[in-house]
Amino acid sequence: MQLMKEFIKGIISENPVFRLMLGLCPVLATSTSVNNAIGMGLAVIFVLFCSNVIVSLIRNWVPAKIRIPIYISIIATFVTIVDLTMAGYFPELHKSLGLFIPLIVVNCIILGRAEAFAGKHSVFSSIIDALGMGTGFTIALTAIATFREILGNGTWLGIPVLRTHFEPVLLMILSPGAFFTIGLLIGFLNWLEHYRKIHHS
Repeated sequence: MQLMKEFIKGIISENPVFRLMLGLCPVLATSTSVNNAIGMGLAVIFVLFCSNVIVSLIRNWVPAKIRIPIYISIIATFVTIVDLTMAGYFPELHKSLGLFIPLIVVNCIILGRAEAFAGKHSVFSSIIDALGMGTGFTIALTAIATFREILGNGTWLGIPVLRTHFEPVLLMILSPGAFFTIGLLIGFLNWLEHYRKIHHS
């Protein structure tokens, strides 16, 4: 039950995007399409998972004064693996995500989980934390991208979903559109939480 709570918290109560407001730079840049969002989300899950495992394994042997450089080196290793794998097997996605793949190294979600959780907990707990946070990030990114792609391009996963006479809202594929979408979704989630508390009290 406790492990399930650890997993769920990354999706709901401590969602990196909607609750902690972390990793917004890649969210703004890569949520223009659902394909990009899923690709970035899976990359973040992989790096989170692997870095959390390694950090948790070595946490008792890492001197406190140099733990951050060591954590960054570990994260950079897995980001490089993701970058090269994506370039080799998914070149179009790699080109679309561009610089934001290597920038995962400085994504505050990943370094934050290494410092705040994996560096203090067991390997198994760190795995659950990584999967929860990574899934929460991916869900948030995909939700934002869904609104932006449908309203900005009239497509979802590249498939036309609106009628041909639909006039795309160009604002939605620009950065202000991402801020607008994030704000609306956070507002909706806050209202939903408030409504749930009122009717369960």
